Amino acid sequence: MDTMHKKQHFLHYLALVAAGVSLVGCQRLSEQAPAPRQSRLYFDISVTREGESIPQERIASPATPLTKGEIVDATDLLATMDIRKPFSLIGIDGENGTLLMDNAPVHSGEDGKYSLFLGGSLLEAASQILFSAYYPHVKDLSYQKGYQAYSIPFAAAQTEAGPLVSKTVERSIAELNTLPLEFGHITNDIGFKVCDVTPDAALQGHIRLRKLTAFNVASAGVYVNDIVNGRGNWDFQGYYRNVTVFEGDAPVGAGSSGELFVGRDALVPRMAESSRFYAIPDDVILGRQYVEAEFDVEGFEYEGEHFAPLPGQIRKYLIYGILPGNTMIPGKQYTFHIGLDLSSIYREISFGAAVDEWETKIYENNEDF
Repeated sequence: MDTMHKKQHFLHYLALVAAGVSLVGCQRLSEQAPAPRQSRLYFDISVTREGESIPQERIASPATPLTKGEIVDATDLLATMDIRKPFSLIGIDGENGTLLMDNAPVHSGEDGKYSLFLGGSLLEAASQILFSAYYPHVKDLSYQKGYQAYSIPFAAAQTEAGPLVSKTVERSIAELNTLPLEFGHITNDIGFKVCDVTPDAALQGHIRLRKLTAFNVASAGVYVNDIVNGRGNWDFQGYYRNVTVFEGDAPVGAGSSGELFVGRDALVPRMAESSRFYAIPDDVILGRQYVEAEFDVEGFEYEGEHFAPLPGQIRKYLIYGILPGNTMIPGKQYTFHIGLDLSSIYREISFGAAVDEWETKIYENNEDF
């Protein structure tokens, strides 16, 4: 075969090979699986409080001495869910407990509304799906299929954000467009009020609060949430911190009418302006949790006698015995009352607690804080 014929034969062979490759390539493209289905899920979010607040007017005063564990009305408290922070969504198969959505962070868009694209096996689920959510998002969540429960390790920073967990919602894929989520508080909100309860009015008005510190506040732990039963509990890990509630120089108001909330550096009339902090519900152990108050007594004249100033008075007050059952209940707000009594300055200061549900609000921007 001459050179010209060999060349033509080789070119013909290459054309056949190229055509075969092209046909195979087309066949492979045609066999590729279709793009996975996706659906955008929207959320109808509410943050609620359970139960009803119980108004109670009694506070620490000479006329109505405070008894342990009294409840006061606290409806002006605004507990928050900051939409600038994501929450997490978990979804499991309602029949076999298979995890279908694994701790998916849900963000809000520019319109301030939360939404999430769904895909994968969740859209193929034939049975009902159980959804549960919590706030704020934590990366290292674990799910126990046998118990159909998930564990959330909240560090101190997340505890200070006021963790929330939603009630379980059951939906099928066909019903899944907008998912209603009702969040509730799982921590405690803690604050203080103070007044001068010296019985003799002539001795009132000489006490100045300098510092207030809460010691051994439970601040990190694991919350285990049962998706099927829609309830959870804290598995506390033993991390405590001390919280400086107030530091400044504030005159303490006289009598029950002068009782004020403790702010960060001043005494204030409204709870929303006060210095409060979140804590993990904890059993109160004798000697563990306590509050320390530092205050000054100004110099004054009384019945012709001069009393010198008493700066830097420090008193330590145990929480043990103040709360019913020495137990903090998840989702409750505790307000501790300190009644300073000048006539008994070297005796124990009157001390009590108030507990109530939380009123709630979803904050949308910095201006709401």
